[in-house]
Amino acid sequence: MSYEIVARPHQQNFIDWAKDKPKVLVLSADLTNSCEVGKWRDTYPDRFFSMGMAEQNMLGFAAGLAREGFEPWLHTFSVFLYRRPLDQLQMSVAYPSLKVRLVGFLPGIMTPGGVTHQAIEDIAIVRAIPNMTILEVGDATEVESVIEVAHEIDGPVYIRMLRGEVSRIFPKDEPFVLNTARILSTGSDITLITSGIMTEEALRAIPLLQDRGVSVSHLHVSTLKPFTDPRIISALKSAKHGIITMENHSIIGGLGSAVAEVMAENGIGVPLQRIGLKDTYAHGASQKYLMAEYFMDAQALIRAVENALGRKLNIDEAELEEQRSVTVHSSAKAEAL
Repeated sequence: MSYEIVARPHQQNFIDWAKDKPKVLVLSADLTNSCEVGKWRDTYPDRFFSMGMAEQNMLGFAAGLAREGFEPWLHTFSVFLYRRPLDQLQMSVAYPSLKVRLVGFLPGIMTPGGVTHQAIEDIAIVRAIPNMTILEVGDATEVESVIEVAHEIDGPVYIRMLRGEVSRIFPKDEPFVLNTARILSTGSDITLITSGIMTEEALRAIPLLQDRGVSVSHLHVSTLKPFTDPRIISALKSAKHGIITMENHSIIGGLGSAVAEVMAENGIGVPLQRIGLKDTYAHGASQKYLMAEYFMDAQALIRAVENALGRKLNIDEAELEEQRSVTVHSSAKAEAL
């Protein structure tokens, strides 16, 4: 498995996209270069606002700008968009359903910064807020195309964004489509639903599973709210032996919970296994290390499939390592603070 690696796909793409959109503004909270908008600031200095380490004020300021007809795009780490400023997010932005775009970097365990920087419950919290749309990118193509999708939504949007070196998994001519899952493979034994960085991890295991005769329907989900895509319901209904979800998030309240809700509402009675953080905080370490330690990697998927089928598949770690695209996406400081 080998993918093109794109360095900072958001940086220049966002500059080019915003060129003819004078109402688009960027707000930063002292993480400008860390969130790849330093060059944007230099290109459009009159449309950039540095708010300092004051996220509550930044949310309120963004709400005021949106009320005046501007389209503010907040760029910071995911944790700083919903934890401390939750009241402002709810009352100033979501309640009046304003066109504020919250671009959150380092979602889940994608940072060695530990619990203060790891957004492991953001989907659970933001999904419960009325009027919010939640998008999550899984590769460079989605990084580049999610901004137009978010731009067209009439209301607040939260984006779980990727930065640094990002794999291009999906063709450039197959952009992000709102509330439409990507069907990566079809099968009848297992239905696998993945989001964000977990899709690339799952793709390490899929060929090995198929070699062992396991028939897998694999869907990549990039819209977490709304969660009404009929493709997902159809794939869930087709699973003979079970359904597995993989998310860079707590298994409580995120993708796994959304799938469980759909299964219950549609009377889909097969076992569900949720791969993600299991009601715990992570700690500071590399993304690869944390994914293995917390059973969120391709090996965890193999184990879940074996559990669903009730038999061993005899896939070892060496085979999975051969499927790894790159060891660490590091030259563009993907995991740095």
